[in-house]
Amino acid sequence: MKKFNLFNEIIITSKKELLNAVNSQKEFGINTKGAIVFAPFDDKEILIYQGKHTPQASSALMPIKTPTLSDILGDKYQIVEDDDRVLIKAFSNWQELIKVNTPRASYDDTTGDGVDKFADSTLEDIGWNATEFDISYRELVDVLEEKCDGTLLCIEQEEPSYQFSGLGFLADDKQAQDVLSAYCQEKIQKIMQEDPLYAKENLSDDEEEAAEFFKCL
Repeated sequence: MKKFNLFNEIIITSKKELLNAVNSQKEFGINTKGAIVFAPFDDKEILIYQGKHTPQASSALMPIKTPTLSDILGDKYQIVEDDDRVLIKAFSNWQELIKVNTPRASYDDTTGDGVDKFADSTLEDIGWNATEFDISYRELVDVLEEKCDGTLLCIEQEEPSYQFSGLGFLADDKQAQDVLSAYCQEKIQKIMQEDPLYAKENLSDDEEEAAEFFKCL
């Protein structure tokens, strides 16, 4: 998986397309590639902005000043207009982006508790059964991030102290299922061979069920 670190990334979008979206008065988003997309959003869409602009009504007594793009997107975005492009940095709006993107994320690694479930039901079955052999969700996520296609939307910095929060978006759930199944099967087979506590005759009912799930019995 590739990291998309909002501390470092500058998203570039078309000024014309952005203004058209603003003036449409429809809900729209800007994704990590800088493309303008409209609701309803794709299942794996990753947005650095989501909103809808409703212009204020003007009157003769109180004419309305034309809002800038900074006014429209909000003060937590750093915006530079460069001819026909708009350059955006979005890291200051991270808390809102968690809310925006979590419904479409494959897993959530934004809390102090770390990852504790997968959105895909088959991946969740794998994760739940793997815990019977002390294989943690953190370990499984490390495997996914190393071996699978996808994007890790995150904020990560080293100084002044290390900080990390992320949402994982797997490009292909079937690929992830195959990768994790193979990883867990190999590791559980090794555990059962090398650790007497996990020998076949010593397995609890739940451990035996998990071993059967991974075809280790």
